[in-house]
Amino acid sequence: MTVPLLSVRDLGVDFDGHPAVRGVDLDLWRGETLGLVGESGSGKSVTALALLGLLPDGARVRGSVRLDGRELLGLPDRQLSAVRGRRIAMVFQDPLSAFTPVHRIGDQIAEALRVHQDLGRAAARRRAAELLDLVGLPDPARALDAFPHEFSGGMRQRAMIAMAVANDPDVLLADEPTTALDVTIQAQVLDVLRTARRETGAALVLVSHDLGVIAGTADRVAVMYAGRIVETAPVHDLFTAPRHPYTLGLLGAVPRLDGPGGPLVPIPGRPPTPDDPPAPGCAFAPRCPLAEARCHDAEPALAGLEGAQASVLLAAPPAPAAEPLPPAADAHLAACVRAAHLAAVRPAPAEVYPVPALPAAVPGAGDGREPVLVVRGLRRSFAGRRGGVLRRRGGEVHAVDGVDLDVRRGETLGLVGESGSGKSTTLSEILRLAAPQGGRIELLGQDTGTLDRAAVRRLRPRVQMVFQDPAASLDPRMPVGDVLAEPLLAQRVPTAEARRRVPALLRQVGLDPAHADRYPHEFSGGQRQRISIARALAVRPDLLVLDEPVSALDVSVQAGVVNLLQQLKAELGLAYLFVSHDLSVVRHLADRVAVMYLGRTVESGPAADVLGRPRHPYTRALLAAVPLPDPAAERARPRLLLAGDPPSPTARHTGCPFRARCPLHTTLPPARQARCATEPPTAEPGDGHTAACHWSDG
Repeated sequence: MTVPLLSVRDLGVDFDGHPAVRGVDLDLWRGETLGLVGESGSGKSVTALALLGLLPDGARVRGSVRLDGRELLGLPDRQLSAVRGRRIAMVFQDPLSAFTPVHRIGDQIAEALRVHQDLGRAAARRRAAELLDLVGLPDPARALDAFPHEFSGGMRQRAMIAMAVANDPDVLLADEPTTALDVTIQAQVLDVLRTARRETGAALVLVSHDLGVIAGTADRVAVMYAGRIVETAPVHDLFTAPRHPYTLGLLGAVPRLDGPGGPLVPIPGRPPTPDDPPAPGCAFAPRCPLAEARCHDAEPALAGLEGAQASVLLAAPPAPAAEPLPPAADAHLAACVRAAHLAAVRPAPAEVYPVPALPAAVPGAGDGREPVLVVRGLRRSFAGRRGGVLRRRGGEVHAVDGVDLDVRRGETLGLVGESGSGKSTTLSEILRLAAPQGGRIELLGQDTGTLDRAAVRRLRPRVQMVFQDPAASLDPRMPVGDVLAEPLLAQRVPTAEARRRVPALLRQVGLDPAHADRYPHEFSGGQRQRISIARALAVRPDLLVLDEPVSALDVSVQAGVVNLLQQLKAELGLAYLFVSHDLSVVRHLADRVAVMYLGRTVESGPAADVLGRPRHPYTRALLAAVPLPDPAAERARPRLLLAGDPPSPTARHTGCPFRARCPLHTTLPPARQARCATEPPTAEPGDGHTAACHWSDG
């Protein structure tokens, strides 16, 4: 192999004169997986879309993209259409948008086959069923006739992969294929991608913000910042000895399930945007703790330690993993004048970036003396709906079916589980401050089922919520100062007093009080989430309910918000009910953890016990599916994939509702399996480590 399968040189993309991609060089070899990582706006997705000519009409693309030596940029659309799907195929981030909603899945896959192959309708349909079977969809013949909205998110993504590999392409481009998926479904999708690569022999470009996914999947990694590749290396080299401060910062900001805990390492500042391009010199210099005067003079070239330019080095094929490349052909390139220093010293992220010192927790917090929230046997069901245009009632959806929670002053309870497990409904029931449909809720010692309107008004400010999407939860028409004053005014605080407290609230969450006159859209995503936290703190609550507060943030920004939450809890003695699907973040924040499945609490206890020594098979599967940002550790541990999606909450399940997906259930003798099928397991709530599993102790 002397010529790369796909060769990109000096790729540039501008939108209305604003540069989004600036001089990208990369090579992709047959059978290789190249990971493309970086923060939002770094140019990852634009680069992937530019390779296939899928950018909007307003984009101006320059440079060279060669597939097997054939130039693709500038080809007429008819010729490029013959390449799309046949030689290069795309797996999009959002399959619900990528599929046509009014056509059946089978018809869309068959169409992709017939466009590039001489197949009749019947043959194309048979091949479509084979492809759906390849990606692990149950009952492929029936799945052919389903519409996209009838599939779950994981099933849609698997169907998208089936359509992408339909014509045995040479290159697969996967743009954030696991974003917004539960960790168990993410593991399934990544396994399907591995199967698709093995069956087709395709090379893969995997665009992802998740360094754990990259660590377990990629052979080589390219890190992008401000539209450029700033570092590229074999995956093991990049994770163990990064040569660019930006890569080092990304690795330090990632919360790790196997990490030591404590504060994360945030990258200060924020990246430049296309309409606010970087100043001359290194684009990362304004955020870099190692920046020197020369960093502001010229942008460093992407090169190895010997100084050879990237265009020369990228022409060498990668060596097998057991045979390192010779020094003359250094495969580890970095666009940094301090690359040699980082390669020699190999500092930890905390040795380069400032790490905040978190205050000690409030004495006596979380010791069981002051319960803030107690939930027992919570149940909530909704009337089901069937049909299309003329919808009618049909059955019940058992969204919450027996939840037990305890949150004490000064502690964080992490509430985890897959989508559809009932986490959001549980939060809604708590925040309604009304009698639940079933069970009991006590907030600050008061039974919500007995509250009158005046009591609800007095209790309302003592529990506040921080939502997942700050852009949607902040009124875009109000300056930030008015946003923060609004909850105070709603509690009849005098206007002058409310205005006086706004600067202190901004300082408390690490923002400049001088920016109180700005509107939410003038802040970055992380800053908007800090504003949301400040708004929740304005009325001095006892309990903060945090619903996925960092899931929409880049990892570098997420680290700062996680540190802020830890700091506020320690300083103010707050209690947190923290809902998240990211167990790595929960590991850093939670004192105790409650795991939900199909509307029920299946395991709870101290975080160290639940995450370190899980008793329930579901919790073990969740933890096994969390990718570790360490290539050696991630690839060495055994894989544990849950079969299928969670069952429907519209049906009442006899026995253990998890048994159909339970890896332990299949290994039990018949007598024990019979107990799982007939007797629902229970767990007594409390401070101890409990699990709703008949065989949690073996």
